[in-house]
Amino acid sequence: MSTIRLILLDIEGTTLPISFVKEVLFPYSDRVMPDLLREQGDNPQVKAALADIEAAHPGCDPLAQLHDWTVRDEKVAPLKSLQGLAWKTGFETGALKAHLYPDVPQSLQKWHEAGLRLAVYSSGSASAQRLLYGYSDAGDLTPLFEAFYDLGIGGKKEAASYRGIASRAGVAPEEILFLSDIGAELDAAAEAGLKTCQLVRPEDGTAPHEGAPQAADFRSVSQQFELPVP
Repeated sequence: MSTIRLILLDIEGTTLPISFVKEVLFPYSDRVMPDLLREQGDNPQVKAALADIEAAHPGCDPLAQLHDWTVRDEKVAPLKSLQGLAWKTGFETGALKAHLYPDVPQSLQKWHEAGLRLAVYSSGSASAQRLLYGYSDAGDLTPLFEAFYDLGIGGKKEAASYRGIASRAGVAPEEILFLSDIGAELDAAAEAGLKTCQLVRPEDGTAPHEGAPQAADFRSVSQQFELPVP
C-alpha cells in the first residue's frame, strides 16, 4: 500500500504543455505589460516589483528588463509578480484559457476523491497558479488543491524549500510525491526526502533524468505508485 499522503505538482511540462507557456502566456504578458505598468502604477504589487527591478539594475528601463527576463525565461520574483497581474486580466476577460494535458483533470479528480491531498509548487506566483487551474479548459480545478507554493518558500532547486513545504503541510517528507519534468528540482526534492517522479511528456521533448522514476502521463504515475487510476 502506498504511503503517499500529498502529491506536489509542478505545472509547466507536468500538467500543462511548455508550448502553452512559451507561445501563449509569455507573449501575452509581454504585449500588455506597457499598459499594465501605466494603468496600475499605484498598485502596491507593481510598485514593489518596479522597486526590485531598480534595486537589481539601477537606471534600467523596466520594460526592457522585463522583456529580457521573459525571453530568457528567468525565474525572478518581479517578473513573475507582474506576469501574474497581466495573466489575471487575460483569464478574467476570457482572452486566456489554460490548456491542461488531457490526462491531468481526471487524475487529479480521482486522487482527490480517494483522499489524497494535492498542492502546487511552481516558480510562477501563487496567484498565477490559481488562474491556470481556475480558468482551465476542464473548468475550475482550484477546489482540488489545498495549497499553492511559489518562490516565496524558496527556490525549486533547493532541498530546504521542499522541507519547508512538508513542514507547512504537516506531513513527513517521505509521504509526499513530487511530480516535475526538471531533473534538478527532482534531485532537490529527493535530497529533502520526498518521493519523486519525472514527467517525460513526448509533446515537450523532455530529456529523461536518471535520478528519478519516469512517467509519460499521470495514469502511468498512478500505476507506478499504486494510486487510484481514473
